[in-house]
Amino acid sequence: MNKICITGSAGFIASHVSEALKYKGIQVIGLQRHSITGGYQYALPNIIYFGDLRDKELVEKAIQGSEGVIHLAGILGTQETVKNPYPSVEVNIFGTLNVLEACKIWDIPMVYISVGNYWMNNSYSITNSCAERFVLMYSKENGVKGNVVRGLNAFGERQRTYPIRKMMPSFILRALKDEPIEIYGSGEQKMDFVYVKDVAGVLIDVLMNQTESFGNIFEAGLGYGLSVNELAQKVIHYSGSKSEIIHVAMRPGEEPNSEVIAQNPYPYNYTNLDEALQKTIEWYRNYRD
Repeated sequence: MNKICITGSAGFIASHVSEALKYKGIQVIGLQRHSITGGYQYALPNIIYFGDLRDKELVEKAIQGSEGVIHLAGILGTQETVKNPYPSVEVNIFGTLNVLEACKIWDIPMVYISVGNYWMNNSYSITNSCAERFVLMYSKENGVKGNVVRGLNAFGERQRTYPIRKMMPSFILRALKDEPIEIYGSGEQKMDFVYVKDVAGVLIDVLMNQTESFGNIFEAGLGYGLSVNELAQKVIHYSGSKSEIIHVAMRPGEEPNSEVIAQNPYPYNYTNLDEALQKTIEWYRNYRD
């Protein structure tokens, strides 16, 4: 493949996918709603279409001419979307249908990124799980060359703390300022934390190398979990912080003491968690907002 389209190309994971593709000499077409500013800039796509995933004609235009699609665009957030699920439904489900229809029209293979906590009852998980199933349906019934990658808890450089509050950058930025680190619930919930560059690598590998079988679900994760309390302690240790840990009420849409861990990790040379965490902390030390 010489030309690949990334939807949601201004996003966190997309930034690392774009960099990895361009490093391989592949031309990148991006579809995104807004521009990228500040220290979060990266190697931009070669061609960018600005617009909304709900714009069917724009989606078809962006995808036409590409040789593969990595579909990353969507509305994020658990507690941020649980009170108003409509945007999540419109973008994550109907937007994905637009991508699938375009891939069907142009006979282009695609990979959709889904979530590890697909079983949780919040707008983000529900809509991603629904979109995931549409990918599987289109692959079986409509001949679309589509696969799903469930990205576990991706972290790394460029992940923002706003408008959606993400755990890793929140912990790191507070630690670097010696501020209290807030943990939702008991902190005993276990999560499979995977370096974002590895998630990007799995997405690209599935698109470019899994070309004989479609309608599959792959997991980008290490296959073992770390409690949120343990993660916070590691952040404090590697950042040389004096931060204290405090516990607050669970967020709406999440379950206490849950485990979100890859059951059958995609075979990939994943980065050691401690190494990836140290790299991430050093990036935020230089680029924090």
